[in-house]
Amino acid sequence: MNSKCYCTGWTLLSGLAASMLALPSLAAALTLDEALRLVENNAPSLTAQDAKIQAASSAAIPAGELPDPKLLVGVQNYPIGGQDRWSLKQDFMTMQMVGVRQEMPNSDKRKARIETADAAIDRAVAERRIERLKVRQSTALAWISSYSIERKDALFQDFYKENRLLTDTVRAQIAGGRAQPADAVTPKQEAAQLAEQQDDLILQRAQARAALKRWIGSAANDKPMGSLPEWPVDIASYSHRLQHHPELAAFAPMTREAQAKVREAVSEKQSDWSWELDYQHRGREFGDMVSVQFSWDLPLFPDSRQNPKIAAKQAELSQLEAEREALSREHTQQLENELADYERLNRAVRRNQESLLPLAKEKVELTMASYRAGKGDLNAVVTARRELIEARLKQIDVEEQRALTSARLYFAYGESSQ
Repeated sequence: MNSKCYCTGWTLLSGLAASMLALPSLAAALTLDEALRLVENNAPSLTAQDAKIQAASSAAIPAGELPDPKLLVGVQNYPIGGQDRWSLKQDFMTMQMVGVRQEMPNSDKRKARIETADAAIDRAVAERRIERLKVRQSTALAWISSYSIERKDALFQDFYKENRLLTDTVRAQIAGGRAQPADAVTPKQEAAQLAEQQDDLILQRAQARAALKRWIGSAANDKPMGSLPEWPVDIASYSHRLQHHPELAAFAPMTREAQAKVREAVSEKQSDWSWELDYQHRGREFGDMVSVQFSWDLPLFPDSRQNPKIAAKQAELSQLEAEREALSREHTQQLENELADYERLNRAVRRNQESLLPLAKEKVELTMASYRAGKGDLNAVVTARRELIEARLKQIDVEEQRALTSARLYFAYGESSQ
């Protein structure tokens, strides 16, 4: 008897444990802050940018260094005719030589190369800021979309509950002789339409999770929890911060790099030089020798060599300046558009909360009261209920759109400039 109780107890405990593990409410919750933390730690594109910064930093180390020296080995004045031909020691002019040569680029060129390398590091850092903005903004947008879909899906539990109450009301009306038997089909049609609409939400949920999974991986399968972010939108401050947008700020190191390349091209008009030291060994009866020599480049034809290179680098610099101005105007337009859209969505949210949604609820209540009193038409009730459902879903839509616009503004002009 005790053994049977013992086994039964274990069975109950096992069943209870399995039930607890199967409960969806115990699934991990994914807040927006957690999603942003995950993308910071796991985004492959940020890892790539970190490697790019490391590469630029490593490349900058030898930028201003002298070229490697050259080892020279050879034979000078080797006789190939006369009585001393093919001998290394008979002719006093024959020498076995070993030496070293060092090229010396002019100081302006070396300085320009250092400036170019330093600007390349700053450019890589600026490009990482752009990528960080992109991945954080994209993650926030994907999370907001996923969260809004879950909010809509939660509404359908209320919609189905209200549909069941409508079914009971219609049955009561038919039983009391105040409605036609055909009215019993209408609530079933409404339930089928709700199921069809919910199927669309299932597709949207899968798409939203796929978008979020791109940035944070498998954690996107967790249910988004929390609330929509409420970032303050400061129109004056955002307009002032426009020029600090990471994409525009990146032009500063890019311009410095282009200017340094112009200076490097100009420096080629100056002579580079080199020195060479040689030790020359001769036969025993002749003394060994040491030679020192210097050489200089002669930039005698700048119109066909150096000047075209300078013009090319100056054109690249002008191109950067024009591209920055074009991008600045584009961002100005985007900022003004998004600020105007944010104000529109603010008004839409208030209108829905204060007017459209209360009116839709009132209309449902009035048509339902008339139907219960036998004075109204069921089609009017269904139409009013459909309008209320659409108004409740629209409320989530406009709140989602406002949050998406707020996120784009915040990450571009709020967070990025802090």
